[in-house]
Amino acid sequence: MEYKRISLWHSLDWWTVLLYLILVVCGWVCIYAASYDYQHSNILDLSTRSGMQLVWIGSSFILGFLILLVDDDWYKVFSYWLYAFVILVLILTIFIAPEIKGSRSWLVIGPVSIQPAEFSKFATSLALARLLSGYKFKLLTFKNLSLAAGLFLLPILLIILQKETGSALVYLAFFIVLYREGMTGSVLLFGFSTVLIFIISIKYAESFFYATPLGEIMVLSLVIIIGLSLIAYYSKGFKSIKYLLIVILGIFVPSILASFFFPFDVTYVALLVLGLICVYSIYLAIKSSPKTYSLIVVLIIFLVSFLYSVDYVFDHILEPHQKRRIEVSLGMIDDLNGAGYNVNQSKIAIGSGGFWGKGFLNGTQTKLKYVPEQDTDFIFCTVGEERGFVGTSLILIVFLVFLLRLIFLAERQKHTFNRVYAYSLISVLFFHVVINIGMVIGLTPVIGIPLPFFSYGGSSLWGFTILLFIFLRLDAGRTRR
Repeated sequence: MEYKRISLWHSLDWWTVLLYLILVVCGWVCIYAASYDYQHSNILDLSTRSGMQLVWIGSSFILGFLILLVDDDWYKVFSYWLYAFVILVLILTIFIAPEIKGSRSWLVIGPVSIQPAEFSKFATSLALARLLSGYKFKLLTFKNLSLAAGLFLLPILLIILQKETGSALVYLAFFIVLYREGMTGSVLLFGFSTVLIFIISIKYAESFFYATPLGEIMVLSLVIIIGLSLIAYYSKGFKSIKYLLIVILGIFVPSILASFFFPFDVTYVALLVLGLICVYSIYLAIKSSPKTYSLIVVLIIFLVSFLYSVDYVFDHILEPHQKRRIEVSLGMIDDLNGAGYNVNQSKIAIGSGGFWGKGFLNGTQTKLKYVPEQDTDFIFCTVGEERGFVGTSLILIVFLVFLLRLIFLAERQKHTFNRVYAYSLISVLFFHVVINIGMVIGLTPVIGIPLPFFSYGGSSLWGFTILLFIFLRLDAGRTRR
């Protein structure tokens, strides 16, 4: 027993622990600055946000310590049980949670509110690691890929039913894990294409190029390029499809030129071209590789179908406030007093900080409470206003070093279970950092997710602490086997 205890503390990656402590302390100071009250100026005052966050920080340290004491084999053995328990809690949350700000995602236990979606991330990571590390498990088969994706698509569905779409989108980060473990890049291409099609279709829905709907022709042209590129890739070069290219250019280019003089809808020509690509793909499927070229046909049909379903999704599935936020993010409307208010005030706060910032507790935007949620989802604007470009850059550098350190640790793992879990942690953290900072500076839609270790809240801090320290325990025990 004595040997194992010494071995654990000697093999623990203290550099990662140090980076974690730096982020947590910086977050605590930022919460104090963002929620500063002249009448309650003591940072340790438990009646303030900073005082309560200190409680969460202390309990997180205890939680991390306890996690390190548990044998690392335990996490693999009980991974499916933890996942099943969390799924059950997510289901119960839909029915028993009170409605708070339009969602049913918080369980109220006495004076404490807990968001189960934050804790389901580590359980999903463990279950995914257990599945992918199974004996002779091959991710490339459709069955196994579906099983792996199903592990994080199920929480997405349950969290959406709680009307907490932002938290649900975080789970899409697990596709990065699957890609690292051998998933074909075409799946990522598929995901990127659907997002791009959605954005283009919404942004240019009312725009026309002469008689041609601009959004439709842009998307169809993109699908044509994707289809031709995939055929060329699997056929070993564009020379193999030179005759197809000649036919397509001979139809498509003259049609576009003719539309200048005789206005007509060129999308019909684009659909004809896509039809030719599908026919040629079917020919190649019969001739050489049925599975590969059949998937290209399916992809083209899906992307075109998705294009013509975007309007329905946008108008009938998304909530009004979600539609408004997307329209503001895409620059379609300027709703500075409504959906765009948070982002506009946040950008004003960050911009007013200049290069060096206004100084600690000297931010006017944050002190006068112009920025809503400035100590939770929009806490990064406090850094920008008080510490300026220098301060925000330093925080981003710390996050970058933290992620790079985790990648280094992930790549040195000897066991698939440890590596998959590590990349699950990295992917979730990366998604949170990029999307949160992106929405604060107006680059991404506001979806309401916290900045790791910075945003106020016990559920968020506990969730990220559990995610991280489980991996630190797995990494510390890697040399025993």
